[in-house]
Amino acid sequence: MRALYSRAEKASMLSILAITTPIFLLIGAGYVARRSRLMSAEQMQGVSIFVLYLALPALVIRAFNQQPLGDILQLNYLVAYGLASALVFGLGLLISLRRERENLAAGAMQALGMAAANSGFIGYPVAAMVIGSPAAVLLALNMMVENLLIIPTALVLAEMASQRSGRLATTLKKTALNLVKNPVLVGLAIALSLAGSGLLLPAPLAKAVDMLAEAAGPAALFVIGGALFGLRLKGQTRHVSLIVIGKLLIHPLAVLAAFLVIPGIDPVYIVGAVLFASAPMISIYPLFGQRYGVGDMSAAAMLTATVASFVTLSLIIALLLHTPSLAL
Repeated sequence: MRALYSRAEKASMLSILAITTPIFLLIGAGYVARRSRLMSAEQMQGVSIFVLYLALPALVIRAFNQQPLGDILQLNYLVAYGLASALVFGLGLLISLRRERENLAAGAMQALGMAAANSGFIGYPVAAMVIGSPAAVLLALNMMVENLLIIPTALVLAEMASQRSGRLATTLKKTALNLVKNPVLVGLAIALSLAGSGLLLPAPLAKAVDMLAEAAGPAALFVIGGALFGLRLKGQTRHVSLIVIGKLLIHPLAVLAAFLVIPGIDPVYIVGAVLFASAPMISIYPLFGQRYGVGDMSAAAMLTATVASFVTLSLIIALLLHTPSLAL
């Protein structure tokens, strides 16, 4: 009996590694490409632009083109994911301001690192390996929460603290303009327009969108690996540990709790939401941190979280797959 149990556990672990290992091999390939100078920073930036401006919007358009609009836009999902992310953001901000005695700009950046997942570049590829095609729908829903709630809140607070904008209205205007130009949100607007009107893409265009969408996951992971090259850990242990624990453990736990409290959500969507929340912070996090004087801390946090996520994602996938109420 013990031998059978041991073999079952071994098979289960191998199945989890079969999901996570290819993901981190692609990340490693991107890192090696930069380290070996096979690709320059400018060339890697080109791949990043391809993913952000073409592949991810195409992925969203394809996802919304495959299902009825009513099945996709689930208000209870948006409420649960948004509430959990907002609570984690608030907790991170409170700890940073009260316990760590940081200024508002640094606190907003620490909270952003804890509450905004890298949905496009890591969350989607991981979720797609586990739950399949619904991951594309969740990508769009999660990025609505991140780009319309979490990121703007962090930037407004940081701008107010740094006094780079004379008035709050100016800061809000700048943030709104950036949101309008966000390619994934533009893709979402196109997808909603098509789904709402009932129009279908012409076959050649639909095929091109499908081909771009298929490239999103692998290319995104490759870009993340390239972005890790050159990042260094620089004596920010306490702050980095707080951000990483918040992002990789507290955020997914908060999301799971919110989804279990709010009824009527498909278990597949719950699993997907937790996997998205388990991803490291957004890829441009170090750029935001640098803008507000915490560049070293944010870069170190992203490097640590990405490396540590190999372990945490594997554990979270194992827990999700072994939870009867969430069985896929």
